[in-house]
Amino acid sequence: MKILVIGDTHGKLNKVRDIFPKLKNIDLIAHTGDHYSDASQLSKEFGIPAIAVKGNCDGSTSSSDFEIIETEYGKLLLTHGHADQVDYKLDSLMYKAMENDCKAAIFGHTHKALIDEASDIKFINPGSLTKPRDGSDGSYAIIRTTENSLDASIVYYSTIMGPSKKPQAGYIRSLLNYSDRF
Repeated sequence: MKILVIGDTHGKLNKVRDIFPKLKNIDLIAHTGDHYSDASQLSKEFGIPAIAVKGNCDGSTSSSDFEIIETEYGKLLLTHGHADQVDYKLDSLMYKAMENDCKAAIFGHTHKALIDEASDIKFINPGSLTKPRDGSDGSYAIIRTTENSLDASIVYYSTIMGPSKKPQAGYIRSLLNYSDRF
């Protein structure tokens, strides 16, 4: 299975539309929230199933707002992450994945791309194509699963589309202790 993971699009889908024609054999779109309805819009446009969760900007306040993605490799937890305090640590998210017998936790909220692993749980944050907070011009993730493996990679917009011609905003904000509203 090949999954396109995006999040924190905030209603702005132009960069997703830019990259999508360059992607091959996508089986599922997973959206980590903050503009939950973007997933259904993309599903309609591209004719690919989508699964999404609500984020803090969608009005979600509960850590029970998550979905489970079934793959041939095993279960993957999909959540926004704000209610699990992913800005500070991944412990709560790790326990949620373990409690739900998941092999990976896919989340957003921080607008910063990440692939990490702890206690046999893989953590995947696609970052944000729309409002990145890591000094890049945006990112997304690709997850490939087989019966025996899960491979995740972060792809930066400039890698696919070429370098941006305008200066990137947000550098100072990323230096500050910036956080979304809870």
